[in-house]
Amino acid sequence: MTGVRRVVIAGGGTAGWLAAAILTKQIGAMVEVTLVESEEIGTVGVGESTIPTVRAFHALIGIDEREFVRATGASFKLGISFEGWTRPEERYIHSFGTLGNSTWMADFHHFWLEARAQGLPHGIGSYCVEHEAAREGRFAGRPQADLNHAYHFDAARYARYLRERCEADGLTRVEGRIARVERDAESGDIAALVMEDGARIAGDLFLDCTGFRALLIGEALGVGYEDWRDWLPTDRAIAVQTAATGPAVPYTRAIAHEAGWQWRIPLQHRVGNGIVYASDYLSDDAARARLLDSVTGETLIEPRVIRFRTGRREKAWERNCVALSLASGFVEPLESTSIHLIMIALTRLLQLFPFDGVSAAAAARFNDMARREIEGVRDFIILHYTLNQRDEPFWRRMRDMPLPDSLATRIALFRESAQAFQASDELFTVTSWVQVMLGQGITPVAHNRLARMMPPGRLEQTLAQLAGNVAGAVRGLPMHQAYLDRV
Repeated sequence: MTGVRRVVIAGGGTAGWLAAAILTKQIGAMVEVTLVESEEIGTVGVGESTIPTVRAFHALIGIDEREFVRATGASFKLGISFEGWTRPEERYIHSFGTLGNSTWMADFHHFWLEARAQGLPHGIGSYCVEHEAAREGRFAGRPQADLNHAYHFDAARYARYLRERCEADGLTRVEGRIARVERDAESGDIAALVMEDGARIAGDLFLDCTGFRALLIGEALGVGYEDWRDWLPTDRAIAVQTAATGPAVPYTRAIAHEAGWQWRIPLQHRVGNGIVYASDYLSDDAARARLLDSVTGETLIEPRVIRFRTGRREKAWERNCVALSLASGFVEPLESTSIHLIMIALTRLLQLFPFDGVSAAAAARFNDMARREIEGVRDFIILHYTLNQRDEPFWRRMRDMPLPDSLATRIALFRESAQAFQASDELFTVTSWVQVMLGQGITPVAHNRLARMMPPGRLEQTLAQLAGNVAGAVRGLPMHQAYLDRV
């Protein structure tokens, strides 16, 4: 068993430079890290929206929030506004906060459901600071407030920012195109990347960040791909950037249309816009026209079509190759999980790092965790589509399709008894599942009746106090754009 001393990262972009950043920061004294990329090869680069786990990863690589915000044109994000996902005129916010106060017997939403049955007035978002701050367009960071937040940022600036940090820490970057992947004749492992100019980049462990092409894990090692288009048939996206025309709001907008949805992501200096659609229901030309008709502000780049296939690589770790990001699988960007999946894969890789040589058992463990993680994300995305009451052909198909057993069981549990859960290996919290299932129109038949044990008037008094505390906290926050201007 040969030890791992040389790590070669194939491809740059967000995935490659995040890998370089954490490897050089955490184990750079023990391994030699080389990143191979070509300036001529563009990146997908539309993933400009994140979830709060990004902050923990940034802490691991020593990123200061204010420095990062300035360098990447970032704004702050408290959740996602879903517009038209149940019916065209309806809207709800999936926020990053926690709802009210829970007990060991029952989560807060059971108390809220009992209050609603009694005719008490507040919507469930009234008991979450992040939800109400997003709704009012307010934000502040520490020490003024401790909101559970993520970011919107410019993906190209982010990659440059990470590259500068990595090169300052001694990372070796090789410019050029990969001509072929050389495998060891005896072991079958990847031995080296051979460049178009003939240079040979040898390594012990290779990270495939080559995007949808999957040059190492797919083309060289032949690992197959599990297709999820029966559940998630959207297969195209068009992205365009526009000049900002108003204050940046602290949330992503996800706006449903007849064959998919559109995103709107406000940064400091511009707005990221895009449309996701199923090509069986909407042509590229019609999608492009719909997108351009809906944006405001001057367009800064030419719109481009991105083709994708939702699914996952059958193995993310094969032999001495670990696939990251698009090379390992793709779930459309509805809940901004793409960058999280890169970061959690890198965190697990470091926990299982094969310093003494690649272990089949460690690779199997990594693959099992990666599979469960991305399947959990898949189910959460399907949830938004299947719980709709729209009347277009695409949406009727999504409503009527057979679901993965894991998701069908979860929906039935919530519908019948308002029970929601987060397994130990799942990304999305109980609060997330509750906000989306309620927002998408589920009215549970029953709920935990613990609240009925409270003395008369106590439930109303308690919830009024909670809502008042949230409203007071939000009133004390500046508008998001004002806070950005100060940063």
